[in-house]
Amino acid sequence: MPATTLDANTALILIDLQKGITALPTLHPADGIVARGAELAAAFRAKGLPVALVNVAGGAPGRTEAPLGPGGEYPPDFAELRPELGRREDDILVTKRTWGAFHGTDLDERLRRRGVTQVVIGGIATAFGVESTARAAHEHGYHVTVATDAVTDMDAELHRVAVEKVFPVLGETDTTANILALLDR
Repeated sequence: MPATTLDANTALILIDLQKGITALPTLHPADGIVARGAELAAAFRAKGLPVALVNVAGGAPGRTEAPLGPGGEYPPDFAELRPELGRREDDILVTKRTWGAFHGTDLDERLRRRGVTQVVIGGIATAFGVESTARAAHEHGYHVTVATDAVTDMDAELHRVAVEKVFPVLGETDTTANILALLDR
């Protein structure tokens, strides 16, 4: 469902737009995803709305067949946010160790303190960090909007299922341009 409105207290959550994740091969070029994320962040900041920049600095405990990186470790700059995001001191910075930005972090508390009732989400990877965060936001009672051209994945089918099947059940979906137009209303 296309986005119909943005609440007066809407926050932007950008997932894993960091050097290590954006260096991975993705369905849509990561630089474009970062650029649209940066455009959303600048517009939210201009309206005095919260921007949460989320990075991942490890993995949840448990068995997995997915490798961490070459030699089982992440590169030193893996978790550094892309500078194009224009991180500001008043942005909410969340470092996570699981797929979703809510589990094991204080993101919900920080959003609630600011009176946030809706979240717009973008980032990488669509079917992992973005979807996990969107599901948790929905379960926490936030209105959820996903910027569908500001998300990408390493797997085309997982991306398609998340965008076409999962996100519309959790809330609204739309393009960055249409979300920016709603923000300007």
